[in-house]
Amino acid sequence: MKLSISTEEIAQRQQRLITKLQEEKLDCAILFSVTDIFYLTNFHFRPSERPICLLIDPKQETHLFVPMLEKEHAQEYAQVNHVHAYPEYPGLRHPMEYLKDILHENGYEGRKIGLDASGYSSAKGYRGPSIDQLLTAKSFDSIFGWVEEMRFIKSAAEIELIQESCRWGNLAHRLLQKYSKAGLSEIEITSRASNEATMAMIETLGSDYKPHGKTAYAIFRGQVGPMSAFPHAVTQNIVLKKGDTLVTGAAGDVWGYHSELERTMFVEEVSKEQEKYFNLMYEAQEVAFRAIKPGEPTSAVEQAVQQFWVDNGVQQLTSHHTGHAIGLLGHEAPFFDLGDDTVMQPGMVFTVEPGLYVRGLGGFRHSDTVAVTETGMTMLTYYPRDLESLIC
Repeated sequence: MKLSISTEEIAQRQQRLITKLQEEKLDCAILFSVTDIFYLTNFHFRPSERPICLLIDPKQETHLFVPMLEKEHAQEYAQVNHVHAYPEYPGLRHPMEYLKDILHENGYEGRKIGLDASGYSSAKGYRGPSIDQLLTAKSFDSIFGWVEEMRFIKSAAEIELIQESCRWGNLAHRLLQKYSKAGLSEIEITSRASNEATMAMIETLGSDYKPHGKTAYAIFRGQVGPMSAFPHAVTQNIVLKKGDTLVTGAAGDVWGYHSELERTMFVEEVSKEQEKYFNLMYEAQEVAFRAIKPGEPTSAVEQAVQQFWVDNGVQQLTSHHTGHAIGLLGHEAPFFDLGDDTVMQPGMVFTVEPGLYVRGLGGFRHSDTVAVTETGMTMLTYYPRDLESLIC
C-alpha cells in the first residue's frame, strides 16, 4: 500500500475548496488551521509562536506563508504554487506586516475574503493583529469549518491509512496485554510495549513510513484500578495489582491519520461486579454498532445507547457521548451525540466507545474504529472484545 496521500488527491482537495469559494462568490481565502493546511497541502509542521497560513488568491493560486526556519522544508514538501518566508517572530518587523505586503501584492485589497479565523493564534506566546487590521476588504466572510466538513468523508486512500494505523495499534495492544502483570508499573509496561511495537512498525514499513504524529503506542494513561473510573485520567505511575480493572488505548499514526483501539482488561481475575458492568458496556457497544446506518443522523446512535442505559438502570454511571469521528485528529466532528444531527454517509470513520464508570471499582469502555458503508458499518479495529480474552 502507499503510505501517503498522493499529489493528485491533494490537488483535488484544493479544487474542491476553490469550487466552494466560487459558489459562495468569495474571491480568495486565508486559512490558519494547522490540520486543514496539512490536509490541503501535505505540508506537516509543528506550530509555534511563529505564524503560518495558507492563502488562495483571486487567481486561484496557492501561497504558503511561513517563518524562515520552515522555508526550505515548505519548498520541498508543500504542494503549493508559492512559498513566502519572513525572518522571525516577533522580529524587528512583525510577521503580519510581511503578510500584509503579500496580500496587497496578490490582489486581496477590496475583495470578498474567506477566513477560517480572524487571525493567527497560539498558546506559545504569539501576539499580533487580526486580518481586518491589515487591509480593507469588500467583506470578510467566515469559512470556519469548511475544510473540516470536507474531511468528514474519507477517501479510499485515507481509509487505507487508518486501517494501517489499526494494524499497528493491534500489535501494540497485544504487547501491552502480554506485559500487564501484577507488580509492574503502568509506565514500565507501556514503555516496553510501545517501543517494541514501534520498532516492528518501522522495520516492516521501511523508509516510506512517516508518522506525522505518534508512532505505535499502547497506554493506560492512569486508568488503572479505581483510577480507571475517571474517563480521561492521566498517567499516575500506578503499580498493577491482582483484580485491577484496566482501561487501555493503542494506535500508531500513519501519514497523520489516527485510529483508536481501547479495551477494558482485568489483572488475573474478575469479580462478579466487574463482569456485570463489562457485559453491560459490551452490549451497549453492540447497540451502537447496529444503529450506525447511512442516511440516519449521528444522534440516532447516541439515542439508542442512552435508551439501553436507561432500560438497564445505569444511566447515572455514564459521563460522555458514544463516539466521534476520527482522521487527521484524534477527535473530529461529527459526534455520536444527542446534539449532533449530521447525516451518516459512506466513508465516514468513527470511534464507538460507550462507557460506564463506577467509583471505587473502575471504568468499563471499549473503543473501536469503524467506517460507515453503503449498508451499515465495517470494523477497522479487530482486537478481541470478549471478557475471557481480556484477562491478563
